[in-house]
Amino acid sequence: MASIVEIEDLRKVYAGGHEALKGVTLAIEEGEILALLGPNGAGKTTLISTVCGLVTPSGGQVWVGGHDITRDWRKARGLIGLVPQEISLEPFETVANTVRLSRGLFGLKRDDAAVERVLRALALWDKRDAQVKALSGGMKRRVLIAKALIHEPTVLFLDEPTAGVDVELRRGMWEVVADLKKSGTTIILTTHYIEEAEAIADRVGVIDKGQLLLLEEKAALMARMGRKELRIALRAPLGAVPEALDGRGLVLEDEGETLVYSYDTRAERTGITALLADLAAAGVGLKDISTRQSSLEEIFMGLLAEGASKGGVA
Repeated sequence: MASIVEIEDLRKVYAGGHEALKGVTLAIEEGEILALLGPNGAGKTTLISTVCGLVTPSGGQVWVGGHDITRDWRKARGLIGLVPQEISLEPFETVANTVRLSRGLFGLKRDDAAVERVLRALALWDKRDAQVKALSGGMKRRVLIAKALIHEPTVLFLDEPTAGVDVELRRGMWEVVADLKKSGTTIILTTHYIEEAEAIADRVGVIDKGQLLLLEEKAALMARMGRKELRIALRAPLGAVPEALDGRGLVLEDEGETLVYSYDTRAERTGITALLADLAAAGVGLKDISTRQSSLEEIFMGLLAEGASKGGVA
């Protein structure tokens, strides 16, 4: 698949010497949803702001749709929609006029049909004549997305799009993002909510201390780095793991009522069959068996810990 955004050795050093981006290189594929994860101050917002032309890079190059963001910034910027982290809207303006103005800022003619189409897609049409100040936080987020979409960009950047909204509104926003992807929009989002990336992203990038630690397809990442747990509910609690089972890495939980066995999903053999046979030989009765896979959050925290121990990796 072709790359719609290409970032090569991107660097940003602020006045005072703070190095916010340290040679970030990545290609974003057309039509994908890419989630950028990282702690506060990792460089996520600086990366997005630089690509969108709000921050001047100190080094490196960025192309959007083949257009250099510095030399051919008008064409590059015309392909981009940005939903910022902070809600900044004119409180006394109507929803429709707010979106209509954004279209004009890109030099496009008034198109009420386009405004209606975007507002309907975001479930805002019924609020078109309402003043922005009367909207809920979730609805204001949708207005920001409408403003970003009204000039028909091919790439949409969402900086913490569900920050400060409740779980129900967050899931509603995920549905909006999924619909945008179906229409062919490429979406790059930053988020603190790991479940957000797990639910909607095609690929995941992890940024820390201005460096890209990892960029990989979500499913492949979870298969490669995730581990599975076999949880064995026992008929009778154990005071300790039987000596015959020493060396298998078994852990007792739930006051001795559950045995936990961790195994690598990539291994040629998991050892589960032999384990069950050894449990039977040791006279350990089983009541139930279940499995649990590592979540993306656990993988993410592990990557940050690994990066910290190595002083960061490119």
